[in-house]
Amino acid sequence: MFTDKANEIFNRAIADYHLHDDVDHPEQNPYESGTIDHLLYRKNWIDTVQWHLEDIIRDPAIDPVEALQIKRRIDKSNQDRTDMVEYIDSWLFDKYKGVEVRPDARINTETPAWAIDRLSILALKIYHMACETKRDDVDEAHRETCQRKLDVLLTQQKDLSTAIEELFEDIEAGRRYMKTYKQMKMYNDPALNPVLYAKSK
Repeated sequence: MFTDKANEIFNRAIADYHLHDDVDHPEQNPYESGTIDHLLYRKNWIDTVQWHLEDIIRDPAIDPVEALQIKRRIDKSNQDRTDMVEYIDSWLFDKYKGVEVRPDARINTETPAWAIDRLSILALKIYHMACETKRDDVDEAHRETCQRKLDVLLTQQKDLSTAIEELFEDIEAGRRYMKTYKQMKMYNDPALNPVLYAKSK
């Protein structure tokens, strides 16, 4: 199934990142460019680096100048993340473009790639929560609490994977249809962010 492959690729990207555990280490995507596997790996690599940037910026002793640099880097990462979602949706839209849509077909509340985005983040939550259950510098109560949270995350991963597979089944059968939108992000656009365009006058 698609989600089995996606979760496997997400896990590989997370494992590859943690070989060096360095937000500046270059991505070495093992999948052929242009394939859905390549897009999924790239998507999760962005998420993984951003996860650790979010950790770094929450250090109460962080230098304010460094914090600002990281905040801007996170903003760029959010844009990259959105772009990757749109690339994945474009790939899926092309895959299903020949499907005959039924007259009573319904649109979903989100595109498939935004659901896949949540699956990617879940893989990260699962990885890091599993690490918490194995720490030897905390008490047993901490590990037990984290194990309960991990169990919930694993259930959530299973349920979300099922929901995504069912969405694909509906799209393939023409019961639902895809419609993609370019994200209208305004804060990065000098023509739309009032703080930025006020400075240009």
